[in-house]
Amino acid sequence: MKAAIGALREFLGLFVDDGRFAIALVLWSAAAGYFLPDLPVNAGWDGPILFLGYLLILAENLHRSAR
Repeated sequence: MKAAIGALREFLGLFVDDGRFAIALVLWSAAAGYFLPDLPVNAGWDGPILFLGYLLILAENLHRSAR
């Protein structure tokens, strides 16, 4: 059983290196999907707003990792 759990952790480690980073991306994606359609901006801005949120999350993660 311990070997199976260890193998599963290694497998997940291939895709998720930093859990906080992954959770932040998922939460931002969910929040953007929920709130962006209701914002009073042109729908053409949804993609850039989503991308800007991803960049801010990445910058915060890099700042935290550099310390």
